[in-house]
Amino acid sequence: MDFIFTRPDSKAAAAALEVCHEYAEPWLLNHSLRAFSWATAYAADVDVPHDGELLYVAALLHDLALTAPFDSHELPFEEAGGHLARVFAAGAGWGRVRRDRLAEVIVLHMRDDVSADDDPESHLLQVAVSADVSGRGLDRFPERVRDDILTRYPRLGFAPAFLARVEDQAERKPGCAAAELVRDGWADRVRANPLDAPGR
Repeated sequence: MDFIFTRPDSKAAAAALEVCHEYAEPWLLNHSLRAFSWATAYAADVDVPHDGELLYVAALLHDLALTAPFDSHELPFEEAGGHLARVFAAGAGWGRVRRDRLAEVIVLHMRDDVSADDDPESHLLQVAVSADVSGRGLDRFPERVRDDILTRYPRLGFAPAFLARVEDQAERKPGCAAAELVRDGWADRVRANPLDAPGR
């Protein structure tokens, strides 16, 4: 499993990183960067052709609607994040079809699994976020890959901080996907994520 931890060389990618630095707390910024790293590693290992710029921007923006400036009082955070991404992408000069794809990838990261054949970018982001948040599918990644990702982008208290945000979403929006996860015992899986085990 060989891959390169570098962002795509585009203005949109650079701007997405700048926006994430500006609005996301360090623990959330690192989660977004780890999400792209897990996705890249997995794509390289199983040979999933994908749009690297689209995946990177989606990974950097996918949770920004969990931050106070972009939190919606009505919409699930992934849907609010999709709208935020559309605005960002319009400013980056992306056309409507590409803006819609970016929003779709962000929304789908909280939905039922999609296959790599049907939607490679959504599939890769789902695999990456699941591994980083709850440890689901971590056995796909060799120990050296896990160590490299965590060394580059430490967790910085990710689990309790992230849980607090998602549980707040679930309480305020009981019909959203986050609320369904919380009702399903997902919080216990997050707390038990091997990536947060002592000594890592």
